[in-house]
Amino acid sequence: MSNRLVRLFIFSLCAILLAGSASIQAAYAKPLLQEGKKELYQRVVSHPEACLYESADEKSTVVNGNLRAFTPLYVYERNGNWLNVGKTTNAPDGWIAADKTTAWDQAMTLLFTNRSERDPVLFFKTEGDLNALCSAQDMEQQLAAMQAGVAKGQADDRIMAAEPSASAVNSKSFYLMPILQTKEPFEGTKFLKVASINPGSKGSKTDTAGKDGKPRTGIAIVIDTTISMGPYIDQCKSMVKAIFDKLAQDKLTDHVGLAIVAFRNSTDASPKVEYTTKIISDFVTVENRAQLETSLKELNECKASTHSYAEDSLAGVYVAAESLSWQDYDSRIILLVTDAGPLPPTDRYRSVFMEPRELNDYTRKKGIWTVVVHVKSPSGKKDHESAQKAYQELSLVDGKSQYQTVKTDNAKQGALYFRRVGEAMAKTMASMVSYTAEGRLITRPKSEAAAAQKQDTPEDMADRIGYAMQLDFLGRANKTSAPEVVSSWITDMDLQRLAQGQHVPNVEVAVMLTKAQLSDLSDQVQTIVDNAERTKKSDAKDFFQGILSASAKSARDPNAPTSGKTLAELGVLGEFLDGLPYKSAIMDLTEDDWYRKSVGEQTAFINRLKSKLVRYQEYDADKQLWESFGVNNANERVCRIPLDMLP
Repeated sequence: MSNRLVRLFIFSLCAILLAGSASIQAAYAKPLLQEGKKELYQRVVSHPEACLYESADEKSTVVNGNLRAFTPLYVYERNGNWLNVGKTTNAPDGWIAADKTTAWDQAMTLLFTNRSERDPVLFFKTEGDLNALCSAQDMEQQLAAMQAGVAKGQADDRIMAAEPSASAVNSKSFYLMPILQTKEPFEGTKFLKVASINPGSKGSKTDTAGKDGKPRTGIAIVIDTTISMGPYIDQCKSMVKAIFDKLAQDKLTDHVGLAIVAFRNSTDASPKVEYTTKIISDFVTVENRAQLETSLKELNECKASTHSYAEDSLAGVYVAAESLSWQDYDSRIILLVTDAGPLPPTDRYRSVFMEPRELNDYTRKKGIWTVVVHVKSPSGKKDHESAQKAYQELSLVDGKSQYQTVKTDNAKQGALYFRRVGEAMAKTMASMVSYTAEGRLITRPKSEAAAAQKQDTPEDMADRIGYAMQLDFLGRANKTSAPEVVSSWITDMDLQRLAQGQHVPNVEVAVMLTKAQLSDLSDQVQTIVDNAERTKKSDAKDFFQGILSASAKSARDPNAPTSGKTLAELGVLGEFLDGLPYKSAIMDLTEDDWYRKSVGEQTAFINRLKSKLVRYQEYDADKQLWESFGVNNANERVCRIPLDMLP
């Protein structure tokens, strides 16, 4: 071989090796860590019309000119005004101009609350503009004028954008509203600097959710059929017939469906109870009413006693949410009626392992509102306080419970109140259909300051839910977009209601986690549960050491001293939980705290974490909650987890 050929061969080989080395380096590249973190990477969100380039030069080849607006990106390298970024932690995808991004390390995002008791959110250009409004003597008048002007399309130099007024933001759209900064200049409300929202497509304005452009509502009655519930069962049968008669009269034969789910208690504890839950009928409309009326013959009071005063009401709600044909309905309501509280977490016969708060989150993610009619009869006096707390948590929506209580020793009187609630809900849902068909909005119910301490009447509650549901339906039907705002200031509470002494949230805080992060969080929580149960049973004094030894990721040094240190300080829980604006009894737990707890308190602590674990499993399994942003790796898909669902 000639010298020239040898040199050419060596040159080619070197080129191949260098290219291979570059490929290997790219394959093993990792994003930049956030300052002071060991596992948490730097992230940004892209602005509208941002592009990815082959190199840090806008004259270089565009590798992604259709980058979805507000895509979360990991930062691999910084070069002046350029960032080398990637959608995953595996490898960078290209370069983006830094001024076309917003830093978003903490991954906190906001979700709009329902609009039944608040005005549309205004997005202010500066913190100063927002502060000036809140400091004004005539704040209420100025704010009312701003809202009126925005509704008419009038320009205001202080306002960059506003939440749509004629409908809610499309709940099916995976929008982002990242929190960049938080301040609390006034007691009772926070000022939030937010980045961009609505990464989804605006969609067609002619699309509708219902088959004929009208909302369809499913109302599932979940009824206690244990001893003492006979009058309520009779009233349920009568109410269903009356509702169908009214719907037929109004020619709404296909727009409101009714379903019935019965619940009792454990058949393992008391076999003669016959069932824990039973679907008496899936959704039926007026057109097929005979089918439901025939099924109602199976709705009867139990003849045998159950093992406890509390009943398995959470099982009834879960089965209704999980097993009924909700897919045919745009608006969804569960109406629970019972004279007993749910089985407590300590009852070994309970069949649902989510506690009321987690079950509430589960139903809300399915678009279901839960309304509870709780009959407080004198015989259950010892159960009343705990039952009320549980049912208020179960029916909570954006800070307000859909909870109705009836204090009576007269079962017939209580049954009539239950009927009043059911008929009010059906009447409002029927009105919503008519109003929507006519292109009219339901009038938003008035919210008086004094009403904060009062129970809504069934009619007021139904109107409030109906108003929120109509806006949500219109948001989905029209695929209403949230405004695209790169940087602005909002408040977390409705300012008009705050001025009246009420706290009505504008937004709910959530954290965007990847599937990998949720899996890691579940593993860590399971480790805590396992060791908590072990030390509770054996009276061992190595609770934290056991956690550190069992946790591969957090066991930096299993033998390190744990005295006085919290689980968070020991690195047990994910770094993405650090600095979040919520109080965590688990992150702040020290070993001394654990041993100071009574056996009952330790049991409650363990059951609370078990409920979270079940909810995490449901999150993981629900494909509709996860967004890919074009990433094929399932572990990189993201989900918005509300703060109160974190440990």
